[in-house]
Amino acid sequence: MATTSTLTPSFLGSPIEICIVTRSHKRTLRSLSALGIGPWRIYTCSPTNTIHQTYLGQPSPYTLKFCYADLPPSNLTYEVIEPISGPNIFQTFLDKKGEGIHHVAYDCNGVSMEERVKGFEERGWRCTQSGTWMVEGANRFAFFEREGAETCVETILFEEGWDWPEPEDWFPPRAGEGEEGGGEMVEGQV
Repeated sequence: MATTSTLTPSFLGSPIEICIVTRSHKRTLRSLSALGIGPWRIYTCSPTNTIHQTYLGQPSPYTLKFCYADLPPSNLTYEVIEPISGPNIFQTFLDKKGEGIHHVAYDCNGVSMEERVKGFEERGWRCTQSGTWMVEGANRFAFFEREGAETCVETILFEEGWDWPEPEDWFPPRAGEGEEGGGEMVEGQV
């Protein structure tokens, strides 16, 4: 006899980002660029430009290298994260599992961040990392994990009027510009 199960209604909304965690953003960007993914906007997320930084529910400063490429014609963005310093879920992932796909981010149908957090918690997911990046024209983010899920889910809330700030660097470098501090990336260079 067949049985049916009832799913909890999804509040995730649409996927907006897929993320790879790496020990070397430069190496990973080169590899993905060879597949035609890019150009990449490169930023640093640190206590100087990211407020309300938390790790496992506690205030905790961290620094990460964020790299983004749009994936037209979809509304997806590809992200590459390299952890630099401070306690963070990305370094934990690298230590336990190695490099690879870490999370998918969702828009949660545009509801407030407070409603998103509540929705995840009601479903047994806990916030493991969060922050507000680029305080002017903020981008609020939170990562959630659940025992036994073996994955991480992010939600990002782009405040009204959000626009990507000018990146610290691009990959591949724009015409006439060198790569991060000058010079071209050499094959095999990390």
